[in-house]
Amino acid sequence: MTLRTIQNPGLIWALCRKMKEVSVDYTAQLDVAIDRLHEEGRYRTFIDIERKRGQFPHATWRKDDGTESPVTVWCGNDYLGMGQHPVVLTAMHEAVDATGAGSGGTRNISGTTVYHKQLENELADLHQKEAALLFTSAYIANDATLSTLPKLFPGLIIYSDALNHASMIEGVRRNGGAKRIFRHNDLDHLRELLAADDPAAPKLIAFESVYSMDGDFAPIEAICDLADEFGALTYIDEVHSVGMYGPRGAGIAARDGLMGRLDIINGTLAKAYGVMGGYIAASAKMCDAIRSYAPGFIFTTSLPPAVAAGAAASVAHLKTDDSLRLRHQTQAKILKLRLKGMGLPIIDHGSHIVPLIVGNPVHTKKLSDMLLSEFGIYVQPINFPTVPRGTERLRFTPSPVHGPREMDALVSALDSLWSHCALNRAELAG
Repeated sequence: MTLRTIQNPGLIWALCRKMKEVSVDYTAQLDVAIDRLHEEGRYRTFIDIERKRGQFPHATWRKDDGTESPVTVWCGNDYLGMGQHPVVLTAMHEAVDATGAGSGGTRNISGTTVYHKQLENELADLHQKEAALLFTSAYIANDATLSTLPKLFPGLIIYSDALNHASMIEGVRRNGGAKRIFRHNDLDHLRELLAADDPAAPKLIAFESVYSMDGDFAPIEAICDLADEFGALTYIDEVHSVGMYGPRGAGIAARDGLMGRLDIINGTLAKAYGVMGGYIAASAKMCDAIRSYAPGFIFTTSLPPAVAAGAAASVAHLKTDDSLRLRHQTQAKILKLRLKGMGLPIIDHGSHIVPLIVGNPVHTKKLSDMLLSEFGIYVQPINFPTVPRGTERLRFTPSPVHGPREMDALVSALDSLWSHCALNRAELAG
């Protein structure tokens, strides 16, 4: 029975009233969820900034009241400043002039251009693999690939590091296959899990080369040894190392001479390469199978040709430019040395990532806000669930263009604010 079939107006009114009484107050539930984040100090705010061409890491902060202030960006993932590099901008301008804006479709339906193929060829060459497959982001590349692999290998068991990125976790969760979570970088635990499963079952070990929150490295060679011993495939996420490590910027595995032992390499074009997009590099058959079965690839509009052109130019350039990589590592070492000298509780695993542990979400947010409003230094607070509770932090990402002036300003501001916020350096460092 519908309202249209009821002729009695009084009955219609009563039914409408009853429906209203039992309806869910969705707005109130949204308020509860958002208020909870505010109470825990985990509510995330977006800072409206405008990057200035040729002036990175300097930008303009556009405030809610309409005013503007200069800021120095200390939390960007454009690690090498390639998003401002002339070779990238020129390639993008030329592609826009030649082809226009969008790709016009999915890769399967009119969305594959010479720029996409050129980029995939550059990436395959970078990682010394037979092929590469381009996605709209590294998140999608991880999610789509890991969720598709059990379709290709029935009965596949995936062994995933406990600190893998959310995109890897989601891909493993959604694939419907068996999964095992091994303690972070714990080879004994990984071996135990591998040994407990059917030796005949297909297996894959998924891990990262550089873990972005602590900046620590995976024991890649030892993991590859276990993979060989137990007949497992290997899947490595190199998003925080491509462009920055290895003789041509192919990542940590390339730096350590292990790239050939990895079956699938995931990387991003949105960090060191300064543009947008993600990819996997693997055998031609592996890429062909993922291309043919992964919904995240099949049903997604491809990257704009200009983005693909810019990324290809960036990858090609960084294959030959060691100077940016060396300056990047130098700046990271200098910042860590200076912060250690102040007694601040940073984590140093030897990578380019500089996490400063605050340990409290409210203090972390307060430090971030004061750095921005009082010193013009922009660094986002990082809280749960990105990191475990009690390890809230500010994560600094120095680049080759964060010079002595920017470094002095940051160190001075942190020295002042750490004391102002009554944070005990020795206690936190211990």
